[in-house]
Amino acid sequence: MPLLVQNKRIGRLTSTTELFSKYSHLKENAKVFSSKSLVTVEPKCLLYVQQREFAATTPADHSVSVIGSGDATTCHLVVLRHTGSGATCLAHCDGSSTWTEVPLLVNAVTSLSHHAKEGRLELHLVGGFVDDSLFSYTAFQKQKEEIHLETCCITDMNDIVTDGIHRPVVYGIGVNIKTGEVFPASFPYRGPAEDVRSARTFTGGQMTEVYDSSKEQVRVSPCRWAPNRDIAFWLAADDDTILQYLSTSPYAEPPHFVNQIKSTIRFLLDHPNADMLFPGGQPLLFHRTEQGEWERVSLP
Repeated sequence: MPLLVQNKRIGRLTSTTELFSKYSHLKENAKVFSSKSLVTVEPKCLLYVQQREFAATTPADHSVSVIGSGDATTCHLVVLRHTGSGATCLAHCDGSSTWTEVPLLVNAVTSLSHHAKEGRLELHLVGGFVDDSLFSYTAFQKQKEEIHLETCCITDMNDIVTDGIHRPVVYGIGVNIKTGEVFPASFPYRGPAEDVRSARTFTGGQMTEVYDSSKEQVRVSPCRWAPNRDIAFWLAADDDTILQYLSTSPYAEPPHFVNQIKSTIRFLLDHPNADMLFPGGQPLLFHRTEQGEWERVSLP
């Protein structure tokens, strides 16, 4: 079933320029969204999603109020919500396997919405700049479920030129799982297990679900990477070199990008064998404490 806009099917499109030209209200909505004040999300209510990760839950969740993700330059941040159940999924998609990733997101929401007697699936796309691709839109177009496109703040609608350099207006978003509100956001905290999750992505890990809503636990599944001492080279490289070779958008990265890359490389050098991080091949599990922190769950 193709995507719907204002309850009408979207026809075949070749670019975001054509999309915004045909559906001008999406363009106006994008302007309004990108002009919203940036919200700094506190850790005690947050479920943070890294690149090539997704998470889904419902308003009944006592451990999470906001799902969020940041540092999206050429990536798309995707929010899919069922208006009847309130089930909400947020994903950070980098275009590496969009066609196989989108069905995972749809299933994550529909599987939490079986009890809902009414409602519809609503889609919000944010991120990317300049690039005129339609990879996220096209993948959702191929799903069997009816999906209503509500927000489309991508490509040129998320682009600003500063000192001749194109940058995203919105780098990160949050979604309030109680109300469904989607908003521009920043995140001082990106855990738990930020280093191992970043290492998984850096070494080519595919899209993975990081939250078990039935147990209200963050779940970091076992992953593997090959030992590679050669990456130590990057620790001595200057910022410009790292940006040119390790970024898809070297002139648009946030200020902490280089330090984050070096932190991940140091982690990989300190842990050449990922098996040691997952005793007995078990996932890393974290639950929310009464103080609002994610705490490691001890396995029997």
